[in-house]
Amino acid sequence: MFKHSLSSLFLIYIFCSSLAAAQIPSYYSSIDFSQTGDNLKVQLSMLITDTHTTLIPYTSTSNTDTWDILSISDLENSSSDNVLLIYGFNDFDGLFKTDRTRGAFETCHVSFCEDKWNREHVFSRSLADPDLVINYPSAGTDAHNLRAADPAKNNEKSNNLFIDSTGEESRKINVNYFYPGEEWKGDVARIIMYMYLRYPIQCEAINTATGTADYSPNGDMPDVFLKWNEEDPVSPLEQTRNDVISSYQGNRNPFIDNPYLATLIWNGPLAVDTWGVLSLQTEEEFSISVSPTLTNRFITISGVNSNDFEVFIYNQLGQRIIQSNHSKTIDVSHFAAGLYIVRVSLLGRTAQSKFIVR
Repeated sequence: MFKHSLSSLFLIYIFCSSLAAAQIPSYYSSIDFSQTGDNLKVQLSMLITDTHTTLIPYTSTSNTDTWDILSISDLENSSSDNVLLIYGFNDFDGLFKTDRTRGAFETCHVSFCEDKWNREHVFSRSLADPDLVINYPSAGTDAHNLRAADPAKNNEKSNNLFIDSTGEESRKINVNYFYPGEEWKGDVARIIMYMYLRYPIQCEAINTATGTADYSPNGDMPDVFLKWNEEDPVSPLEQTRNDVISSYQGNRNPFIDNPYLATLIWNGPLAVDTWGVLSLQTEEEFSISVSPTLTNRFITISGVNSNDFEVFIYNQLGQRIIQSNHSKTIDVSHFAAGLYIVRVSLLGRTAQSKFIVR
């Protein structure tokens, strides 16, 4: 009995510590998050511009270049010798073009190498105005926009516009469009958003995708990116990339740090509020509570006084565990032990709370 009580107290301590840690990082201390829309967009744009203190050369024999950074930032994990290839999805079909991973040192420095990797500009060079250049450190060498990629898949993507579809397979669609695949679509969205804020005149997001732009009041952010930002939560690779690239360039991608910033700026689907404070701050009239906060059976959601609601549950990695559940009582007995975020969407508003499965 005593042992069980100590275990429970320890989990409660972790839970309370997690709540205390749900705060805005110091990098964003200058931002007024009571602002939304264009006001917030301009603030973040100035921040990531002012803190971009080091411009990285595309290729260099004497200084750290983008090859050096990507060979670290795009590693599958800290103990791996492989990079993850954006748009890749299958290491076991015998085709280089579909590979998801490749050796970090298998870099391609000629026009084409089928068993190596090269650097993909997610915001295509020719879709910027003027074009992104790589012969000197500039927007074209910003590592936040570069990803390790299979050369053939990179060539297939080319400067085609992004388009929505389904499935894990990345592919060219109808000659002029490209779908990045389920695993990478959120990555793409958050990179395009970063490039638009960092280079707002040169890299307009609206020039990179097909489809409507109805969510954003100014029509400056394609709906597909806001959709992908919500559907594909931030991955550990994105978090690592943000940290590594920031250590070289000085600036960060805000939409990796918190995808909900896109919701505050452009509206659209309600992305996860990673910090756990902005969504509650903007919806003070709507709050929820979860009980018990420490459980291995069920949770009950309070504070919802309507039947027109949806419940989403995410784990600590931002992965969606339950989607569109319409019940206030949810069985979590099959969940792995850990901290979870409950988000309730009600009539275009959102609120969230947390609980622990022991």
